[in-house]
Amino acid sequence: MSKFGVMVMGPAGAGKSTFCASLITHLQLNRRSAFYVNLDPAAESFEHPPDLDIKDLISLEDVMEEMSLGPNGGLVYCLEFLLENLDFLTESLDSLTEEYLIIFDMPGQIELYTHVPIIPTLVKYLTQPGALDIRLCAAYLLEGTFVVDRSKFFAGSLTAMSAMMMLEVPHLNILSKMDLVNSQMRKKDIKKFLTPDTSLLEDDPVDIARRKAGENIDDSQSGDPQDKDAMMSGASFRRLNVAVATLIENFSMVNYLKLDNTDEDSVQAILSYIDDCIQYHEAQEPRELAEEEYEDEE
Repeated sequence: MSKFGVMVMGPAGAGKSTFCASLITHLQLNRRSAFYVNLDPAAESFEHPPDLDIKDLISLEDVMEEMSLGPNGGLVYCLEFLLENLDFLTESLDSLTEEYLIIFDMPGQIELYTHVPIIPTLVKYLTQPGALDIRLCAAYLLEGTFVVDRSKFFAGSLTAMSAMMMLEVPHLNILSKMDLVNSQMRKKDIKKFLTPDTSLLEDDPVDIARRKAGENIDDSQSGDPQDKDAMMSGASFRRLNVAVATLIENFSMVNYLKLDNTDEDSVQAILSYIDDCIQYHEAQEPRELAEEEYEDEE
C-alpha cells in the first residue's frame, strides 16, 4: 500500500517550517490527516509539534560538543547518523495509511542536496517499492524577496535545479513570503520571475541605475580583489550571472509557484500541485489561482 509525502526543503530562512505549519493547519481544516516529521536537528520551535523528531534520535548540540564540529559539520553528521539508523523512520511510518500526507521538514544546508549524497540516499530509501514505498514530492522553497536582487535569485534557482537533478523525484519550486514582495514590486514584474530567463538581467534596476549615473558596467578591467563591492558590481560578476541565467534558461527546468502563507487560497493551490505530483487523487487537476490583472503602474 502506497503512502504519500512531501519533502519541504530550501535554504535557511526560506520559510520551510512556516509553510509546513500552514500546510498542516489547512489539512486539518479540510479533515485530512497529516504526519509531521522534523528532520532538521537545528530546529528549535514549532507551531505544530512534530509527530516524529530527529532530535529524539540525535542531538546537534551533543554532536558539536563531542565531535568538535561546527553547525554545518554537525548537521551533516546528524543526517549521516540517521542513514545508519533508518529503523527510526520505518518504525513510525510503516503503519501509516494512505489517508495521511507525510510532511518532511528538512534542514536548510544546501550542501546536503547538492554536494553530498545524503538526502538523495534518504529519498531512494523512502520511495523504494516493497519497503515504505512513499510517493514523494519535493517542494523547494526560495525566499520571494530574492527577486529584488537578481544575482541572489539566479543563484537560488541554480541550487533548486541542482536539487531537482540530484533527488530525481517530482519537484515543485516555490517562491515563498510573497506577502513581503507584493508591496515592493509590480504584479507584472513579479510574473516574469515565475519562468526565469536572461531577460531578467537586462532590466536589472541596479544596472539601470548605474547606467543612468554614467557608470560603464561592461568595463572589463579587473578591480581590486580585496574590494568586495567592486568585485560584486564588476563586469566579471555580471558575466557570471549571465552564464548562470543562460544555463537555467537552456535547461528550461526551473519554474516557480507563488506562496503566501497568509492566504488560504495560496496554500490550497500549492497543496493541489503536491497532490497532483504524488497522484493523491488520480482525477484531480492542480488548482489555479484566479488570473490577476497586470497593469502598468506609473
